Formats: sequence, C-alpha cells, structure tokens
Amino acid sequence: MSLTLTALPALDDNYIWALIDDNNRAIIVDPGEAQPVLDAIAQHRWELDAILLTHHHADHTGGVKLLTDRYPAIPVYGPQETLKKGATQHVEDGDSLELLGHSFSVIATPGHTLGHIVYYAKPYLFCGDTLFSGGCGRLFEGTADQMFLALTRLNQLPKETLVCCAHEYTLSNLNFAHRTLPQDSMINEYRNKVKKLRENAQITLPTTLETERLINLFLMTERPEVIALFEDNPTLSTPAQRFAELRRLKDQG
Repeated sequence: MSLTLTALPALDDNYIWALIDDNNRAIIVDPGEAQPVLDAIAQHRWELDAILLTHHHADHTGGVKLLTDRYPAIPVYGPQETLKKGATQHVEDGDSLELLGHSFSVIATPGHTLGHIVYYAKPYLFCGDTLFSGGCGRLFEGTADQMFLALTRLNQLPKETLVCCAHEYTLSNLNFAHRTLPQDSMINEYRNKVKKLRENAQITLPTTLETERLINLFLMTERPEVIALFEDNPTLSTPAQRFAELRRLKDQG
C-alpha cells in the first residue's frame, strides 16, 4: 500500500509530519500542537492510526493530550522520556513497529536529548531534532560524541532516504555552511535555491540523504576541505573532534 507524506506547519518553525495510506489512515509524528492535526483530519477525512514521538520537548509533544483526549484509543509511541508527555507505548533502539502495512525501525540518536529516537520506514526518516537539512540539533542534554555517533548511524541509510526533520532551519544552517566554506559550489548553489523557496514561503523539506552528504557540514567532517579548516589545531584531528568544533561554532551564531 502506498503512502503519502504531508508536512503540517506548527508553532513558529516546526513541522508535524503525517503519513497517509490509500485508505486515509494517518500516522502523525511529533505533534507540537494539536490544531493543525485536527484541521487536517477534518479537511481530508483522515482516520488517525498512531502518533510517533521522537523526544520529550514541548514543541514535539504539546499537542498529544488534546489529540488523545479526542482519540483515546490511538497508540502513542515514544522513548522513555516521553512517557510523561503522553506516550502510551515505550519503544527503544532496535524495536520495529508495523503501521499502515509498513515496518518502522526505531533508532536511538542521543545528543539533542538523552533519549532521542528516530523512526525509519524506507524511504522516510522521521529524525526529530537530530538531523536537519544543512545542520543538526543542539546538544541540550547529550554530548558531541553522542550526536556524532547518532549522525554516523543515520548516514549509513540509503542515499534516497527522505530526511523529514522537525524544523525549518535550512536557510540558517546553510548560511553558517556558506560562512564556513564560502568557496563550496554545492553549498552556494543549494543555499540560493533555499533562499528562493523561503522568499516564497515554501517548505525546504524533506531533503534527501544524498543531498545532505553534499551540503551538510556535520556530515562532511572527513572531507579534505573541512579537515583543512582545522589542520593547524592538533586537538581537532578526528572527525568527531571536528564535528564538536563545528557544533560549537554554530552555537556561537
């Protein structure tokens, strides 16, 4: 059975992702607020099948209570840290969910939060605040090493993987990438494309893992041009160390 992917804008810059099958059954990912989901259900006559949560932050879980009040039989899957935010089914690394006739693999990606997970059902990757287009999540609870390993795991997925991240951060991320590698033609070209999309209030997602490997500095720490940025600093000699430094520089703005 085929699936249709839809992004529902929410809050300031969030996206709530929806996967809908041919029978109009829908899976909702990270509902930071309920109203966009309720509006879409009413407009398209979706039948809510399940809710998936990647981590506990309110901009990913804030709509769960209202949705489950309205649809009390709907399972809400999430990591341990989301059980107090409305999750009813605890899932963890290595688990597999059968939803809408498709298998969803659960992958642990600590870093942004300690319990952060993502869901992968080929070709869809619902990665919350771990991987962004052109960037990665801030390290609110975890370490740079944890996030580096999480991104390394995700980077092993097929190149055609659709990266469904939860925020419209692409232009900001590419501005940082451009400042860091101003001569990189792929980053410049993609940044210009994204600028035009945003000028027209268009979404920049999903992206593909193939594209991210070319324009996302945080996946490029073994590339010669990134190595060259830090070649005079012996403490930044490994990919993980270079990743940590890039994350630090991005945090500085």
